[in-house]
Amino acid sequence: MPHVEESRDRAPSGLREMTRQAVRQRIAETAIDLFVAHGYDQVTVDQIAAAVGMSTRSFNRYFPNKEDVVLGDGPTWGATVRDHLASRPVDEAAWESLRHAFEALLISTDAVDVTDDRRKRVMRVLGSTPALRAYNTEKHLAWAGMLTPLVAERIRGKDADLRAEAMVQASLACFDAAMLWWARPDETRTPVELLDAVFTTFER
Repeated sequence: MPHVEESRDRAPSGLREMTRQAVRQRIAETAIDLFVAHGYDQVTVDQIAAAVGMSTRSFNRYFPNKEDVVLGDGPTWGATVRDHLASRPVDEAAWESLRHAFEALLISTDAVDVTDDRRKRVMRVLGSTPALRAYNTEKHLAWAGMLTPLVAERIRGKDADLRAEAMVQASLACFDAAMLWWARPDETRTPVELLDAVFTTFER
């Protein structure tokens, strides 16, 4: 009965991970409520922890700082874009491959629901907080480090590395613009539709 035994061995770990994700989500939702009510800069980690009903030390087991409560998925998202970019056809135009890679990220993370109010509130907090915008830029530099070599392989020729760097930075700007625009209260399009609109602008 090897398969049954393996399943039993894996179950506790899977349940622990589910519990951990549930706690992370509760912390994030509580923090966003506080950020919206009082302003990001006015809310401390101690206040977030207290509102959730845990110690600051326990909070730090789930998030290293309050910036990661908002932007904690950054490294994972960057790796997802990289993997989707690497899987695109080798003869596809680099800009088109980047667009598909970012669209695949949005679809794979379920960031396509127009009515996702929680995620929209996250983006509004990000857009209105200079410290978070700076932290987001740092994360995007890490994304660029993963994406630029793949793009350079596609365009080759003179100044391939320079052109690849410019193209990747432009794609990241398009991604940010689409997500921030989607967070507007009166916007009815999905992030994928908005991303397509901004990427198309640079094809003209």
